[in-house]
Amino acid sequence: MKCALVLLSLALLFITFMPVNAQTSNEKALAAIRAVMDAQRDAWNKGDVEGYMDGYDRSDKTVFVSGDTVTRGWQTVLERYKKGYNTREKMGQLTFSDLDITLLSKDTAVVIGRWLLKRESDEPHGRFTLIFKKTKQGWRIIHDHTSSA
Repeated sequence: MKCALVLLSLALLFITFMPVNAQTSNEKALAAIRAVMDAQRDAWNKGDVEGYMDGYDRSDKTVFVSGDTVTRGWQTVLERYKKGYNTREKMGQLTFSDLDITLLSKDTAVVIGRWLLKRESDEPHGRFTLIFKKTKQGWRIIHDHTSSA
């Protein structure tokens, strides 16, 4: 009887603390992903395209899709951004909103949201879907599908 009570107590402790640990892990992952996006926004708004690109995995497998164009590889995506946003005026001020982060596994997440560039002459905006992967460097974007409205 005493052994059964000990086993029951241990089982209850295991059940009680397991969800807390999982939730804490999920909260840390969500916060880390938000931190990457905040750092990207801040770098962009300082005119730092390379700092913005730190949010992407530095891999030849990184993918950026926009319009009818698929760009593959971190370096190629960087060059695309540098060419398209070669002045502070073109870069404007970036904001992200309506972020919906879904953890698919302990090391993969999908983020859906809105982007807006406030510039002197216009305000381009649209939607994005990002796939984040937890890498040795932390959470990084491995796939970005961005559209403009």
